[in-house]
Amino acid sequence: MSALYKQKNSPYWLWRAVYKGRRVAKSTKMSNKKLANKIKEHWDMNLILEDLEFLGLSSHPTILISEYVSQYFNFIGNRKSDKAQATAKGVLNRFKIYLDSQEVYRVDEINVKVINGYIDSLTKIVKNKESPVSPKTKKNHLQEISLMLEQAINEEIIQSNPSNKAVLPKMVKSNLHRLLDPIDLEIIFNASGSWSLYYAFLYHTGLRAGDVALLTYGNFDFRKRAITSFIRKSRRTHEFPIADVLINQLDRKKGKDIPLFPEVYAETERKLNDNLAHPRKYMQALLRTQKRPHATLHSFRHTFNNSLRDLGLSIEDRQVLLAQASSSVNKIYTHPNFDLASQYVNSLPTYLAKDKN
Repeated sequence: MSALYKQKNSPYWLWRAVYKGRRVAKSTKMSNKKLANKIKEHWDMNLILEDLEFLGLSSHPTILISEYVSQYFNFIGNRKSDKAQATAKGVLNRFKIYLDSQEVYRVDEINVKVINGYIDSLTKIVKNKESPVSPKTKKNHLQEISLMLEQAINEEIIQSNPSNKAVLPKMVKSNLHRLLDPIDLEIIFNASGSWSLYYAFLYHTGLRAGDVALLTYGNFDFRKRAITSFIRKSRRTHEFPIADVLINQLDRKKGKDIPLFPEVYAETERKLNDNLAHPRKYMQALLRTQKRPHATLHSFRHTFNNSLRDLGLSIEDRQVLLAQASSSVNKIYTHPNFDLASQYVNSLPTYLAKDKN
């Protein structure tokens, strides 16, 4: 039923057996053959009793990966958002293709080596050339795989989650969302074209790019000169003072449901992200032409924060204006001294030309 083998690069005896047509192996951690035989007898008895916990396997009938992935998609169907479902399906379908290429067909055959191999195999096409994906993308793929395997544990299909032992590549911290220097802001606004007002809202409000894109005329209190907006990350509605340079350019007669920026406004998260690529790439092209370092739309938010700091606004007050998604900040939805906050917002240097609409 089983046998012991001496390993080449180890002092320990290796136990090997065949269980229902599948080869299994495990180190006895014993260099003494007599003691290794005792462990062998114990494990042989476990196989007879179908107690496979010592192997990290389930005694339940195995299930094909293709079948389980379909079941998992049905499981998350009414438990996750459309965006989360789309992400899971994209990752797991790609993982399934890789498993087929490695001749791994059952859920209990997925191990650490297989997962590490998949992570290392992830690539993308850039300018007709294949290149590795970012470490963050690899981490996101591993998280989706881990969630599926955790559910398999809950359903007693497997006993342990091999993704917990998978090794990700080293994350290299980069200054992706760098601060925008005055020269950067001049370059952007001098050639911003139709994106002028959108960039101005990013710079003068500190709101995230997606939150600005979703603004409608109904979000503005023209009498109070304020923005009342639902912040997606904090899941709260916040009220902010709006700079005069912004509100003076808005048409007060527009209907409340009309988007302020129809070019980027979208009903779904996925479409929103697609739309935001246009102002982002345009801004990056302007900076690249002038040989300035790479930046993102989120750089406006960092610049807004630092500008307020330089004006003397405390970190607590800046957190309120930035609508930070932390438990301590969510308790305050409006700055306690609205007039003071408005003065700070209007003190930021203005780069938007007065004659631009």
